[in-house]
Amino acid sequence: MKIIIFGATEVGCLLATEFFEDHDITIIDKEENRTDEFDKLDISFVHGNATDTEILRQADIRNADVFIACTAVDEANIVACLAAKKVSGIRTICFVSKEEYKNALNKNQNDSYYCDFFIDYIIWPEELLTQDIFRIVTVAHALDVENFADGKARLLEYKVKPGLPIVNKKIKDIGFTKDTVIVGVTRDSKLFIPNGETEILSDDKLIFMGTPHSLDILAGTFFHEKEQVKSAAIIGGGNVGAMLAKSLDDLKIKTKIIEKDYERCQFLSQILERTMIIHGDGTNLKILDEEDIGSSDIVISVTNNDERNLLCSLLCKQLGVKRVIARVAKVLNIPLFEKVGIDIAISPKNSAINEVKNDLEENNVDILATVEQGQGEVLEITVKEEFNNKKIMELRFPGRTVIGAIHRKNSVIIPYGDTQIKTGDVLITFTMAKDAEGIKEYFKVG
Repeated sequence: MKIIIFGATEVGCLLATEFFEDHDITIIDKEENRTDEFDKLDISFVHGNATDTEILRQADIRNADVFIACTAVDEANIVACLAAKKVSGIRTICFVSKEEYKNALNKNQNDSYYCDFFIDYIIWPEELLTQDIFRIVTVAHALDVENFADGKARLLEYKVKPGLPIVNKKIKDIGFTKDTVIVGVTRDSKLFIPNGETEILSDDKLIFMGTPHSLDILAGTFFHEKEQVKSAAIIGGGNVGAMLAKSLDDLKIKTKIIEKDYERCQFLSQILERTMIIHGDGTNLKILDEEDIGSSDIVISVTNNDERNLLCSLLCKQLGVKRVIARVAKVLNIPLFEKVGIDIAISPKNSAINEVKNDLEENNVDILATVEQGQGEVLEITVKEEFNNKKIMELRFPGRTVIGAIHRKNSVIIPYGDTQIKTGDVLITFTMAKDAEGIKEYFKVG
């Protein structure tokens, strides 16, 4: 596949790094924006602005399959996508930072003004980030939460705290809850797929898949997390903070927002009737103490500045908050946040990259989620006729993978080795990212 990316930004670099090994990548941008990171990749670089149709022709737009615009300027991304569509009719993916652009550009064939001149896919990273944070907040003390099969299957990640009864025990001897499968273990920042002989150590991060009910039982039995989130504090009242507060309020979670811009506070008070709006600086320890932030079940710091989010998060931990989530603009900063004790560091850029990866899939396999900064992937695989009635133990995968759930018609099955798969089943599998391509090819038959 030939992919043209407009924007030598961090997102552009992440996309190029993700796809260059299997696809033909061309970057369009000004030469001064080209960094050493791009020179390390086997890609082409065209100097110029993709809003210019001549530059698009130099990039061989007519023979490309996908055009992705991800500069820091929304208007440039929009114009470039429309120009690319006009020149070649190519599939276009446009990154925007404003909700109004996403709403205005989302195509709807029922609209009276619908026409053939459109952008195929609009990505607003802040919206995706809000959705990711909301899933994590609603499950007490989970590090990651993903829902599959219309909510009938779920992935949860928990950290093993010292003193838990599972520490220093082999998986085969623990007896985890029925209808749950442990699919991954992260130890010293490295993810691997365990087996029955794997011994669980303190500070491991365990990834489970199963039905929501069985995972609730698992959490209460092994991780002592029966409590629900009842109160939340959000530092930063921008788009993410506002959308998140609205979602939490809908669940009757007592929420307060700390925002330093007075005019923004006035606006938030108008759209969030039940959320407490506090005018102040989230890096001010006195304000955090006066507002009793330490008693919150969870604090989410979502300002647009990594340094502020890190400081706010550390101050909240100092006040006794058990779980803190921090927004991270620079993906490379995520390990640093986690190393200094921030429970969950999450980036809108990672959320957006996952969306693009899934959109570019061409076969019967979709990427539902990635975990541990892309080390693992959850794949959704539709079973073809060649695999009908095969038992899971009979499948010969080219790499390590675990089938965590089977979505069959309106039900979800948590499988065992002797479970038979049927034509049309949707397998929700967990695999290492390095093995993902082999797994996709294995099921891409006929």
